[in-house]
Amino acid sequence: MRLMYTRPVLRDLSQGARIAFVRQFRLMSQDLVSDMLGITGENKRRTMTRYEKGNKNPKEERTRIIASILNVNYNLIKKYDYKNKTDIIYTLMWLEELIPNYKIDLSDIPYIKDRNLLFYEKHINKWLSMRKLKDKREITYKEYIEWKLSYEVNEND
Repeated sequence: MRLMYTRPVLRDLSQGARIAFVRQFRLMSQDLVSDMLGITGENKRRTMTRYEKGNKNPKEERTRIIASILNVNYNLIKKYDYKNKTDIIYTLMWLEELIPNYKIDLSDIPYIKDRNLLFYEKHINKWLSMRKLKDKREITYKEYIEWKLSYEVNEND
């Protein structure tokens, strides 16, 4: 029997929805992730279900372990703080999965040597260049998502 790849659907931008998206993208079951987390018992899937539905948020250390199990950059599935500019970049990239045709156009922004604007411009332009490769079919959707799941935004850039 051959597994068919089904593109995951992002339910919303919550931490739980992002974890569920990555788990489904990796073709992993909640039971498997629970096993790898060392959760045992009859209701071992319940913890993952609570995380994914947003009924419970994993603590930072547990989130790091989940990120390792799912082979994803921790920053993509952590709980976001919008005072942190890196979290804004990751949110914009996730928003694309929720609203596939939304566009970001930086061409109308006047060139200003503001450190924050330069930070956003740098990372958004990297992301848009990868998006363009996907749109031109130079890379597959799976390759594009793999790039997004491993992309590192450095606060000091």
